[in-house]
Amino acid sequence: MSSSESPYIFDEFFTSGLEESISPFLKKRSRGWAKNLSLKSSLAAGFFLLSAYIAKHFMIDLSHFFLLLVYFLAGTPALLNTIEDIKNLEINIDVLMTLAAFLSFLIGSQMEGGLLLVLFAFSGAMEESVSRRAKGALIHLNHLSPTIGMVVGEGGTLFQKSVKEIDVGTLLLVRAGEVVPLDGTVTEGSSFVNLVHLTGESVPVSKVVGDEVQAGSRNLDGTLTIQVTKTSAESTLSKIIKLINEAQGMKPKLQRFLDKFGKRYAITIISLFFLFTFTLPWIFSIPFLGIEGSLYRALTFLIAASPCALIIATPTAYLSAISACARKGVLLKGGVTLDAFAACHSIAFDKTGTLTTGKLTCTGIEPIGSITYSIEEAISVASALERHITHPMADAICKFAEEKKITPSPLASFQSVPGFGLKGMATLNGKEVSVKIGNEAFISPEKPLEKKGEMVSFLQIETSLFDFRFTDTLRPQVKEVLTSLKKENLEITMLTGDHAESANVVARELGIDQVYADLRPEHKLETVSKLSAEKHLAMVGDGINDAPALTRASVGISMGEIGSATAIDASDIVLLQDDLTLISWLHAKAKKTMVIVRENLTLALGVIVLATTPALLGVMPLWVAVILHEGGTVLVGLNSLRLLRK
Repeated sequence: MSSSESPYIFDEFFTSGLEESISPFLKKRSRGWAKNLSLKSSLAAGFFLLSAYIAKHFMIDLSHFFLLLVYFLAGTPALLNTIEDIKNLEINIDVLMTLAAFLSFLIGSQMEGGLLLVLFAFSGAMEESVSRRAKGALIHLNHLSPTIGMVVGEGGTLFQKSVKEIDVGTLLLVRAGEVVPLDGTVTEGSSFVNLVHLTGESVPVSKVVGDEVQAGSRNLDGTLTIQVTKTSAESTLSKIIKLINEAQGMKPKLQRFLDKFGKRYAITIISLFFLFTFTLPWIFSIPFLGIEGSLYRALTFLIAASPCALIIATPTAYLSAISACARKGVLLKGGVTLDAFAACHSIAFDKTGTLTTGKLTCTGIEPIGSITYSIEEAISVASALERHITHPMADAICKFAEEKKITPSPLASFQSVPGFGLKGMATLNGKEVSVKIGNEAFISPEKPLEKKGEMVSFLQIETSLFDFRFTDTLRPQVKEVLTSLKKENLEITMLTGDHAESANVVARELGIDQVYADLRPEHKLETVSKLSAEKHLAMVGDGINDAPALTRASVGISMGEIGSATAIDASDIVLLQDDLTLISWLHAKAKKTMVIVRENLTLALGVIVLATTPALLGVMPLWVAVILHEGGTVLVGLNSLRLLRK
């Protein structure tokens, strides 16, 4: 493929994070060779090592030739990396293992040295594969992110332009099957788009003129013309990619410790190798060279004590967990967030927009005092007035009337009084009567009215009074989620700025015992600070109004809209779809990650502890130490991959 046909420029591809084997600058045949090259090379070296072992018994020269191929395929990359590390004055595990392999060759254990190189190359390829699979969500998002857009110019002319050069306000054409390159608003056309990579939900979403479309959405059927609202750097997809990158870069405390520990440990083990090489002959009265010699034993110790499995025990586990979360539409700010969430003993939920949808439901109507009109007539008048405006209570009343199969009364006149309510003249029983609906100050400014609950609206028909009662609609499956969290011994708390009576209604329905109501933003912040100090607290909010509280909590979880900058900045965890079931799933994933990390560390440390002493005593041969060391590394990597399961 020529560069003119490619959607990438040369340097842009190699900074994209994509695998080199899919580079558009390679021919098709070359891409096949490049894919999993390190794994293929290690397997080929393994084949030649086996051939060398077999040929050793009947043709020694052929065996040496096969061994030469082993050292070339598996040893050359290791040697080049080691030389580079030494140039940078960096002594690490790679240096340690390369030293061990070539010292094995020098003392006459060429087969063991070859085995070490083969297994070291194979475990490195496995580690690379684990890391690639763990970063699969990011690679997939990078692959989804278009680098060019079809710009609609003057007179309807079309031309391609790099997304980095497209400004806000530019018109873009997105055909069926294409990926939306930048965030924008639909100005022409209609279609269904798929947001699965952003929300984890594969249900197609309808987009018509006036709707917002996020970058990375796949256009399924129609053609859309969109007006760009965010540049490439500010787009939803860019923010998500940036967040995942940051998550993979923000290491937990244990991982940071092991990273520092690895360098010091490598230097210590190499120092002990030289120490044991020259002191063991005095201690055990053994020769310097040979299978029973001090150099052989010290070399076996060097391999057995190498902490390869220990070093990859935590990063592979956290990367796998972060990737699994990203594929579910849960973005984390690093593995440290998983640690913090697993340690939480309490979780607080904001009410409106989190436990509830924010959409009101009319639960009933009651007369106040003596009335001359029926309940059905009151509902008929209320729906006639409310259908003219857009308001949560108005929508609830109209829906309530539809469910009761009550038709709106004819209106002779209508007037909206902003901040108070609606009034007009309605026709009932063949005569016109004055009607009003709204708040208490609008209906009865001088005399307080009897009311049950805080979310009410009053209707007046001449002298007859009624009150409509409302409740906030609970999110689907919210009861099951809270029950699941309680089973995990998490205390549930509700925080809200609503009145205590309204909050308690929701709390009773959901079985929440601890409720903090009538909270202003500063009071909510104080409450969260207090609860976080007493015990580790996770806070779930909408990510906008609750931003200060989310920041102050031990773990902030936002139920914000896609692309909300406030949600991303304020929260440690961003749920890209408003699905509370993901919280209990995430808590279980955080706990599972801690278990996997402990298993990995136990396995890695167990191999080191059990193998080093026998190595020094001459009980363990070199080839067994090699298999234990590299086998432990592979097992740790494979164990971490279990976290990729959804």
